[in-house]
Amino acid sequence: MTLLDPRIAPPRTLEELREDVVRRIKGNGYPGRGIRLADAAAAMTALTSLDPDEWASVWTVAGDRVVEEAERTTRPDEQRELFKTAFSTYTMGRFPTPVTPGKRAAYDKALAAYMRYADLLPQKLEVVRIPFEGAEIIGYFRKPEGPGPFPLMVQCGGLDFWKEQVADEALSYLPHGICVFGMDMPGTGQSPIKGDVGSERIFSRVFDWAETRADIDSTRMFMRGVSWGGHWATPVAIAEKDRLLGAINHGGAVHHFFQPEWQLKALGTREYLLDLFGARANVFGVKTLDEFLAYGSRMSLLIDDQIDRPCAPMLVMNGAKDSQVPIADQLLLLQRGDAKEAWINPKGVHMGFGAGWGPERTIRDIIAPWLLKKLAQHDSGQS
Repeated sequence: MTLLDPRIAPPRTLEELREDVVRRIKGNGYPGRGIRLADAAAAMTALTSLDPDEWASVWTVAGDRVVEEAERTTRPDEQRELFKTAFSTYTMGRFPTPVTPGKRAAYDKALAAYMRYADLLPQKLEVVRIPFEGAEIIGYFRKPEGPGPFPLMVQCGGLDFWKEQVADEALSYLPHGICVFGMDMPGTGQSPIKGDVGSERIFSRVFDWAETRADIDSTRMFMRGVSWGGHWATPVAIAEKDRLLGAINHGGAVHHFFQPEWQLKALGTREYLLDLFGARANVFGVKTLDEFLAYGSRMSLLIDDQIDRPCAPMLVMNGAKDSQVPIADQLLLLQRGDAKEAWINPKGVHMGFGAGWGPERTIRDIIAPWLLKKLAQHDSGQS
């Protein structure tokens, strides 16, 4: 576990952690969605310390059991769902980020289980590897049936919601004729770079790749970032204003989130399941709290008035009661720069969820209609 500065809330005790994990999974709460209660109970019973590799080990054992079940069944639908469950279980083992040997091993198993699940879906998943600065961008591409070319949405996840979950969300866009490229935001998952000023260039490289594909209509492209990943939608909307029909900042940071006052407030609570500081610090590749606070402040979009630069059309989304990213960041976006559209749930928490709004409804009722509206405006020659 990351050594904590006294300004950071102490971790849960072992008993508190066990109880909170089971409580969240009983309520299908994040980050336990998709994990079976019996598997969680067994893992928490086996957990005897707060050591991160023991945490990884008990979830890896649970995930291995689910994989064994999947390999025994002869029913394809059941096998597919079991591999998906195994992915969720291993993902809890690497949670929030794989920075120890045991967590890295759990993450490797999560990736393998996800691919076995994806191979059993009727919708093909293409693993894309794009050369990038001596390394590679690894992304998941899903497209509707037919030759295309299709409009494209590039989407990144956030702090611990990565491209595998994004690739599953992509299934909601295929019926609308939209293909999706899911990727990890800088500093997470398999991203080849850390989060830093200028890291939005990684998304530009993906749009370059899209222009080489006959099945993608590169005149009809979008960007969406969720949670912390929503931050990247704004500099991308600025950098790629001439290539994008729109960008969606869904609960992403702009300025206030990066300030020490907000970070110390967030890190002083135990709302997050475990090691929030370790996960956030890893995005930047720093170790100490002072390094993190100084580094984060560089990311503000108020520096050099970036927020005021011309940008692609934007949809700004969040909940007014968000405790992870202050709603003041979304209000800044609406008050500065080009005119933007917004969906703010007055009763919603992070990303606007709650009060009858969840991920599925938000995509169905807000995001997909906005994308389709922008496509229709483009096709009719409107700005």
